[in-house]
Amino acid sequence: MTIRVLLADDQTLVREAFAMLVESAPDMEVVGQAGTGRRAAELARTERADLVVMDIRMPDLDGIEATRLIAADEDLAGVKVLVLTTYDTDENIVDALRAGASGFLVKDTRPAELLDAIRTVAAGEALLSPGPTARLIERFLRNPSPPVTAGPDCLSDREREVLTLVARGLNNTEVAESLGLSPLTAKTHVSRIMGKLGARDRAQLVIVAYESGLVAPGTP
Repeated sequence: MTIRVLLADDQTLVREAFAMLVESAPDMEVVGQAGTGRRAAELARTERADLVVMDIRMPDLDGIEATRLIAADEDLAGVKVLVLTTYDTDENIVDALRAGASGFLVKDTRPAELLDAIRTVAAGEALLSPGPTARLIERFLRNPSPPVTAGPDCLSDREREVLTLVARGLNNTEVAESLGLSPLTAKTHVSRIMGKLGARDRAQLVIVAYESGLVAPGTP
């Protein structure tokens, strides 16, 4: 199956470079390019993209608001957003995750890592490295906004265990190994947790876990 990718960045040279890279992958195609967040939201609908590689700082409408528009559109429920950030200087990444982004990567990432990130997010996984994610959330949740989803009180003890591991960056296979479960059972738990919490994807599960205090920032 070919992943339909939309590229959103206000720098034409950056978009063109990413487009050449994405088109070089046999399992991907670029279906559109946008120089503003508003245009990205429009093209996500008209071009039926599977995934948007979204810059944060863009004119007209920034990447966070564009992500929020896409996430709130029921017709675009299957569209994933992978946010680009300068990481050390961009203080909007948690807002982007709250808005509905499924993960983030740095702009100076290696080409192969970008392609792997696209595949990971398109497959429904959150691209969240546990160490950097914990540091970011610790830094920006000091003044948290209201959670976008329900809290974990509605979860069973086992589901809370699974949520804790997901928040620490473990994938389904690693969760299964840690708890002595089958990968299918771990996947089922994650799906049920997302349903109970009203979370769009694993990235929002991470936000819920930290905002609720289930996982403390900096926890190994």
